Amino acid sequence: MKVIKIIMLFALATGLASCALTPSATANNKVQANTQETGTMPKIGLQLWSIKDDVKQDFKGTLTQVANMGFKGVEFAGDYGPYKNNGKGLKNFLNSLGLTGSAAHIRFKDFNEENFNRSVAFFRDAGIDTLIVPWDDRAWDKHKIQALVTDLNQLAAQLTREGFKFGYHNHDEEFNAYGNATFWDHIARTTAQDFVLQMDVGWVTYAEHNPLTYIKRYPGRTLTTHFKAKLPEQEIKGKRAIIGDDVTDWASVIKADIAHGGTQWFIVEQEEYPDGLTPLEAVKLSKRGLDKIIANLEL
Repeated sequence: MKVIKIIMLFALATGLASCALTPSATANNKVQANTQETGTMPKIGLQLWSIKDDVKQDFKGTLTQVANMGFKGVEFAGDYGPYKNNGKGLKNFLNSLGLTGSAAHIRFKDFNEENFNRSVAFFRDAGIDTLIVPWDDRAWDKHKIQALVTDLNQLAAQLTREGFKFGYHNHDEEFNAYGNATFWDHIARTTAQDFVLQMDVGWVTYAEHNPLTYIKRYPGRTLTTHFKAKLPEQEIKGKRAIIGDDVTDWASVIKADIAHGGTQWFIVEQEEYPDGLTPLEAVKLSKRGLDKIIANLEL
């Protein structure tokens, strides 16, 4: 039944209501700052966690392969290779490959009182202007969620003053029921309109929710979207965890991101490597699948 439910959700995705809350005029102004011209196709980047072992073993060579696949950016997951203390050097290296640091996944402790100025200087020098908290188990604990929101809002205020965009990244647990909605809704509703809601579509799919609902519900806030092929627990014949070979209606996600999300980056993330593929091989296939979907898209 779970499999049927997921397939039906995505088959009907384009017809679902957004259930959006009506923003105030002030909120609209803030959201507008996060949006780009309607119809503009976001750039495609890669979350480097997808190939973390390759990055660790050969940082420069691996990123060179990523650039050769046609990616325009990379999202960091804590490994900066030989440039961990050299933001300017990292930016120059990325520029040499035609890449941009689209964002970085960061830890709260990187921005505590002791580390704040150093971290700000590093990311500013590296040209990385979007910082995302990728995981916090308080996010689906009804006794701790408000403490997380408090920490997110405090760091958001600090980083906004420094010229950064800041946000949070979901897994499936954030879509557990909370109050009259989900934990994800609570985070969205208790953070500022310019707080980035980095949606991981794969985990939303796994949680049996429709990503279009949340992109539309919080317009202008899906500044960056993780494109991850994630299958439900039950095996579906002929489907695998490669973009274009999975169950997600990616064409509808792309259209919603462009029309409602204010999305600037599609970030491919590969956490499963089917059929004996290496991480780099699986990433290449997902990139190829996404390129094909975009090429056939009618906006």
